[in-house]
Amino acid sequence: MSSATETFSAPAEVHTFDGLLSDFDGTIVDSTDAIVKHWHEIGAELGVDPKTILATSHGRRSIDTLGLYDKTKANWEYVSYIEGRIPQEYGSDAVEIRGGRDLLNALDNSSAKWGVVTSGTRALIDGWLSVLGLTHPKHLVVAEDVELGKPDPQCYQLGAKRIGLEGSTNIVVLEDAPSGIKAGKAAGYKVIALSTTHSIEKIREAGADWIVEDLRSVVVKGVVDGQIQIEIRNALQ
Repeated sequence: MSSATETFSAPAEVHTFDGLLSDFDGTIVDSTDAIVKHWHEIGAELGVDPKTILATSHGRRSIDTLGLYDKTKANWEYVSYIEGRIPQEYGSDAVEIRGGRDLLNALDNSSAKWGVVTSGTRALIDGWLSVLGLTHPKHLVVAEDVELGKPDPQCYQLGAKRIGLEGSTNIVVLEDAPSGIKAGKAAGYKVIALSTTHSIEKIREAGADWIVEDLRSVVVKGVVDGQIQIEIRNALQ
């Protein structure tokens, strides 16, 4: 773990970006318990130890994970079906990440350019947003939208295009998984990483610019001349 001298206590800093792109699972919602139950169920169907699947599945598209074990199931019809069932069957096992609801509301009520970029399918994210009653992003990139999932940067590059910022590198990404952090950095963006699902060592190794505990540390201060001002509180120092 982190050394004893490291604490989430860095002084607040305000940074200005052209726009913001956020991951979803592990960043805005914590559906870990639901996902674990889901992969145990799928693992039983595939005859694969679910621990083996779970060791590499977080932050990756299900279609890529399934392709490792059964290529016949690595298709969008099947993936959308099984992911769409997760919020329906395990909805009570998901909670919002602390600060997630407030951040989504602040973004939605501002004129900021922002969107969500997720490795989940549209069926999955629509389900969670409905079950948890969260603001639905106007701009959304889902697993089906890209040929290559995280850590490839194309999902975040597509997210930038959808919020009208194609070509800009002055974008901040919110992430929790090393694969997503690497995708954001490969796109040329700054990354605020949440220590919600992975060790500080792993998210630091992935290249995060800031490490925070949760979204209470990410505050929308305003939008000036079309740019979003983000205050980062209590980052790791």
